[in-house]
Amino acid sequence: MPRAKLLPAKWHIIFLLIALVVMVIDQLSKWWIQSFLYVGQSVPEIGFFRFTYAQNTGAAFSIFYGQVEILTIISCLGVILILAYNFFVAHRYSFLNTPINKIALGLVLGGTAGNLIDRVSLGFVRDFIDIGPWPIFNVADSAVVVGVIVFAVFVILESRDSSPERPT
Repeated sequence: MPRAKLLPAKWHIIFLLIALVVMVIDQLSKWWIQSFLYVGQSVPEIGFFRFTYAQNTGAAFSIFYGQVEILTIISCLGVILILAYNFFVAHRYSFLNTPINKIALGLVLGGTAGNLIDRVSLGFVRDFIDIGPWPIFNVADSAVVVGVIVFAVFVILESRDSSPERPT
């Protein structure tokens, strides 16, 4: 198998910077909400889009509610796996080693780390973005969802483009 082309080292830096920026924005936004709202308070009180301060001891959409220890371990493993994948695996496969995938994984890493900080330091995750019928979420959750979707779409598209032609 031919060796995949390596991206310039700047993409490792960009990957880490994106993760850091997401983590900082997530923590600052959570600090701001916690400073100005009490748990359960919404601003505005009614409407499709609100800021509502909530404390979530579960994962996304409150699944695994109250399982902070397990979710903390899973988050730690997730951070380790993302870092290992980015620095030791992705460069072996050209369709995985792309700038867009580095950006997507930076979003996932930053979001995972942002929520991990909350779980370790507080025992819950601070959520505050309240849109219509969706469960309340935060910046870290958004970054993880966007990153996973972008990564999955580009891996699927790249793998389809690199597969051999099928007879019609």
